[in-house]
Amino acid sequence: MILVTGGLGMIGAHAAAALADLGEEVVITGHRRADVPSFLVGRVRVETLDVTDREAVLDLGQRFEITDIVHLAGSIPGDDPVAFFRHDLTGLLNMLDAARAWRVRRFAVASSIGVYIGTAELPWREEHALPATDVPHLIIALKKAAEPVTTQALRDIGIQPVVVRIGSTWGPLMDPESTFNPIPPYVGALLRGENPPPLHADEGSDFSYAPDTGRAIALLMTTDRLAHDTYNVSSGGRLTYREVAAAVAASIPGSTPPLVDGGRDGDGVDPYLDITRLTAETGFRPDYDVPAAVAHYVAWRRENAR
Repeated sequence: MILVTGGLGMIGAHAAAALADLGEEVVITGHRRADVPSFLVGRVRVETLDVTDREAVLDLGQRFEITDIVHLAGSIPGDDPVAFFRHDLTGLLNMLDAARAWRVRRFAVASSIGVYIGTAELPWREEHALPATDVPHLIIALKKAAEPVTTQALRDIGIQPVVVRIGSTWGPLMDPESTFNPIPPYVGALLRGENPPPLHADEGSDFSYAPDTGRAIALLMTTDRLAHDTYNVSSGGRLTYREVAAAVAASIPGSTPPLVDGGRDGDGVDPYLDITRLTAETGFRPDYDVPAAVAHYVAWRRENAR
């Protein structure tokens, strides 16, 4: 059985669904969120768990035969950075303790495209040395620290660490007013008949649709052999808001998605992840291009609040 912490969040839920699609038994945990997405109902076991509670974490191993762990649980920083780091690092250390106690096969931990900030060469590849540079967000600082903590904690004990550097992911279950990705609030406003703030047509990012991100994680957990400890997970290319707006206009008849020419920061190239390693070892390729992702998301949002 594969354990997915944070399994009621966007990426966790889609990873759990993809694992179930592959025939795996899955138990997911949630803490602050209780609603089970419709696409998971009846397909996975659901447990309420605070990963900072070490005894509660270890107790899961008494009730389930857990063979692999995908650790995606995390929090959003508040005003106290030390409290944020303490909370999320405690959760990570507890899950590493559990992995060692249960002698699992693989332990995957979520990292971020943000760890590459400061790397000049594009696309960003796993073999790039991570630069010692200031980072713009506490979450990125945490992810950058979590990578060596995980790999060192599991070194030479027969448990394979899998560091998953996740690109900018969006889709069903994302906060519809998210500040991390402009697409959900953009689509939501247009569905309500409102005019969202315009996007800059030539700006973009390495957008990955949530079901694709979840499937990539599932493949990393189920592929027989992995040759590395670190994998980029994303679309593998740069997408522009011009492409997003065209897809939104096609999916919401009568809408006029607002755009402004150019990019907010000039003509610089937005970074994106290379997924050659992921594709070569797992066979992963995204199922969703921009039109398919937007059409799927619009249909989802017509029926769901988030």
